[in-house]
Parts: sequence; structure tokens; C-alpha cells
Amino acid sequence: MNINQLFEMQRELDTYIEKEHGLEKADLFQRKILSLLVEVGELANETRCFKFWSTKPSSEKSVILEEFVDGVHFILSLGIYMGIKHFELREANYIEKDVTSQFLEIYDSINGLLTKKSVTEYDQLVHQYFYLGKLLGFSHEDVVKAYKQKNEVNYKRQQEGY
Repeated sequence: MNINQLFEMQRELDTYIEKEHGLEKADLFQRKILSLLVEVGELANETRCFKFWSTKPSSEKSVILEEFVDGVHFILSLGIYMGIKHFELREANYIEKDVTSQFLEIYDSINGLLTKKSVTEYDQLVHQYFYLGKLLGFSHEDVVKAYKQKNEVNYKRQQEGY
């Protein structure tokens, strides 16, 4: 999957938001990290993968995909912050994990990015996150389509004073 088109869309959205809120010179790295952590938690909550005490099923696949894409927005935004201009998303051959374990891997990757701020850590996070998407049953096409839809929603929210 070529995510560079999504990078460009995210760059435009970030620029718009930062200009509208007077944040062009603000260091938003930690806030974006925290935002991503919250979004990953919201995604986990919708999958209910960790709720061993409950028999209630996970949310509809469309709800889970929307939450997944919220995370993609912040992951792309972090890459833009780090100056990444081009990114190759490759098929990764991970050891098959359950969804709960993969969420923990992602939290670990986010923490690694927070502490090291390196392209290597960013690469690890992106691939771990998209592997989670694969475990959740999302194709690259599903993600791109949902990202584009949510990107439009995010612009509309900004224009409406969200």
C-alpha cells in the first residue's frame, strides 16, 4: 500500500488545524503521542478483545475501522512532525499474535517513539499498527477509503468549531 497520498492529505489537515488554532510554532509531539495513545485505547475498547469478564460482542466492523483510522491520522501526523516525506509500507511477516498482544506491542512502539524519536521507532510503530489492522480484518483498500472519509469529517468538524 502506498500511504504517501495519505501523508499529503494529513499534512494539509495538520497545516489547516495548526493555522486555525494559532499553533504553527507549537511543539505538538507529546500531545500527538497522547492523542494516539487515547485513540488506540478507544480502538481496543471497541474490539473488546481484553474484556475477558464480558460476553458482549465487539462493535460493528465499521465502527472498529473508524477507530482504527483515527489512529492512522495521528500516526501520519507524527511522521510529518518528524520530517518524514516518503514512506514505504511493506508487508511484514510477524509471528501470528492475538489482538490483545498486538495492542500491547503498539503501546510499546508508541512509548519507543516517545523516548527515542527515531525513524526506526516510527517505522516499527507504523508496521505494528497496520499489522493490527490486518488482524482486525482490514484490507489496505478498506483503510484508505475509511481514512479519506474520516479526513473529510475532520475538516468539516474544524469548520464547525469542533
